[in-house]
Amino acid sequence: MPQQKGKIRPLDAAILLACALCAVLLFHRAREASSFTWDWSNFLGFLVFRNPETGAISPGRLALGLFTTVKLSLWAIILAFILGVFFGLLRAGRDPFGRMVGRLYVACMRNTPILVLVFLFYYFLSSQALPANAVAELARKLPALPLRILSAIAAPPGALAAFLSAVITLAAYEGAYIAEIVRAGIQSIGTGQWEASHALGLSYSQTLRHIIGPQALARIIPPLTGQFISTIKDSSIMSVISIAELTFQGSELTAATHRGPNIAFEVWVTVAALYMILTFTCSLASKKAETFLSHKLPAFKGNG
Repeated sequence: MPQQKGKIRPLDAAILLACALCAVLLFHRAREASSFTWDWSNFLGFLVFRNPETGAISPGRLALGLFTTVKLSLWAIILAFILGVFFGLLRAGRDPFGRMVGRLYVACMRNTPILVLVFLFYYFLSSQALPANAVAELARKLPALPLRILSAIAAPPGALAAFLSAVITLAAYEGAYIAEIVRAGIQSIGTGQWEASHALGLSYSQTLRHIIGPQALARIIPPLTGQFISTIKDSSIMSVISIAELTFQGSELTAATHRGPNIAFEVWVTVAALYMILTFTCSLASKKAETFLSHKLPAFKGNG
């Protein structure tokens, strides 16, 4: 049924007004209770740095952290989606062994705190699978152009091992949730469509690809978007292993200044705003994807 656009009801307007008044009152009481005064004179310096000697302009610490967060989140989302689809298909499949493997992966990842996984993956990969020195030396042996590309899309050689560890950890953790989303989307399609496809002579893979997949995709895009947003926010935890992402740069910026806690509010408000921009952009991209697929896939349009 198409959604009808309605007017704002008086009750909705009253709730919005009450929320706005509470926010103003809270801000006013907080300002009276402390001697803190906002100072945004250095705001642009958080994002853009201008060398006073040469006049050269370069990204500020928060801008550098934002770039790292984008790279870390993007690679983690891609890998998590691949893992989630793979294990989600195993969870929804007919093979008992595959379902057991998928269930074991999901249980291990979802029932372990991500901070614990960060340390487990980081120290294991750094000492066994991806020794930091070996990875750095291998990266430095690359020609100049591939090395610049690698530094741009991932991290410099010295930080590459930690970056890879962060990507793998974040992807493995988020992939478990995506696996459950994929499984639920597939199993939400009625058994009648499986039976009809079987009667038409379609194989399991053909049914999944042409009949079940498009309909399941329509149902999993909204929760997938939420999981991608969670991936962006969870990337802040990687600051504990010195990944120079947005939260890490915010902490370093507040610690490196002489203003102490007086600058913390401006820094963390800016950090929060940058995270909101990233997550809001992800939400807009999801809506664009839904609109695009609704025009391309009839099954998607019927189930969106």
